[in-house]
Amino acid sequence: MKRALETAAMVALCTMTLSSTGSASDHGVLGQAFPIIETDLLTVIEQRLQGLQASGDIDRMNTEFARRVEARVRRPTPVGGLTPATQARVWAFDPTIVIEKDIRDQKGNTIARAGQTVNPLDFVAMHQALVFVDGDDKAQMEWATARYTDLNAKIILVAGSPLEEMTARKRRFYFDQEGRLSSRLGILHTPAVAEQDAKVVRLTEIKVPPLKTAAAAKSPSPAKEAS
Repeated sequence: MKRALETAAMVALCTMTLSSTGSASDHGVLGQAFPIIETDLLTVIEQRLQGLQASGDIDRMNTEFARRVEARVRRPTPVGGLTPATQARVWAFDPTIVIEKDIRDQKGNTIARAGQTVNPLDFVAMHQALVFVDGDDKAQMEWATARYTDLNAKIILVAGSPLEEMTARKRRFYFDQEGRLSSRLGILHTPAVAEQDAKVVRLTEIKVPPLKTAAAAKSPSPAKEAS
């Protein structure tokens, strides 16, 4: 009896499905239909480049790009936040670092283990002082170049044009790109000098008096005027 009921139910379901399909009607298309067209991105880019080439815009863009790169090389972005020193300041910087993970050589031998502390000054000595100056401050530049040579120091600009200074002074200058060195050493004012002192780096910020102008140098002193 149960099997007969299941068979009857299946027949009824099939009949309903077939009758619904047979009675379906075509209602037409509602609205206008358009084909799906995907534009090749590379083709769009190529067409755009061809248009720029034809109009001469690419040549102008290349020229402007080269000009900006040259300007950035000649005069890098100044290190922000540094001001001229108004008083002397001396402190020590410990370059010791903590190894974050094991370091191995090409043969797999462990050179340093994670958690181990390493002081670079145990292996490499600072034979030259690092002198940080504002290249746009004539007093700082005169002070640094008169006091230090290429042999005993590296003069590092935090502003100004190292290429122009090299051309004018016939010696090598460097630039603290993005302030990586000065910020690492905790320098806030210039000029600042970094020198090795045993296992630490001794840093000194130095107040440099402004340059005397030619008029001030020729003017008589108050004592002479009084006499």
